[in-house]
Amino acid sequence: MDQRTELALALYSIGAIKFGAYKMKSGNIAPFFLDLRHLVSYPRILRDATWEMAHLLSALTFDRIAVIPYAGMPIGTALALEMDRPMIYPRREKRDYGAERAIEGEYRAGETAVLIDDLIITGEGKLAAIETLLAAKLNVRDIVVLIDPEQGGAQTVTRQGFRMHSVFLVSELMRILREAGNVTESQVEQVQSFLARAK
Repeated sequence: MDQRTELALALYSIGAIKFGAYKMKSGNIAPFFLDLRHLVSYPRILRDATWEMAHLLSALTFDRIAVIPYAGMPIGTALALEMDRPMIYPRREKRDYGAERAIEGEYRAGETAVLIDDLIITGEGKLAAIETLLAAKLNVRDIVVLIDPEQGGAQTVTRQGFRMHSVFLVSELMRILREAGNVTESQVEQVQSFLARAK
């Protein structure tokens, strides 16, 4: 069994991939739910996820890792440690007290930041974070996530000129879980039908 397959099965084993009926932010009902916040309680699995993301990042050119709070923070911190690369993060809301920074961490104008998060759904959160980084005169070309749920976000950011990278697509996770006997054909069909409607 290769490392990516092991990671997919490990994510399922800790409940980071769930099946049922889950209400999304959009109000739609999805037949699966990805909860990668569980990774903070499983250091070995977080390390394995980090290694896979570091493999993707090794092919990219960047000066700093820029992480989206909050779900992406554990992955981003682990990546910074694994790759010995500096990390920054754009705040969700700019502080109106203290240093009033929109971005935490040190950086210099003209540097290139790679954007890191756990997932991409609509892509709107990624574009908002990129807007903050660009306003600080940082360059952004690439976005890297652990899982792309294939709900249109990758296409949204790609249309804006950014390159999207993910360790897993949900369709690939479903194939791995089906081959391992962890999901039924009915569950696979439900997810496939949902993804077809989401495109």
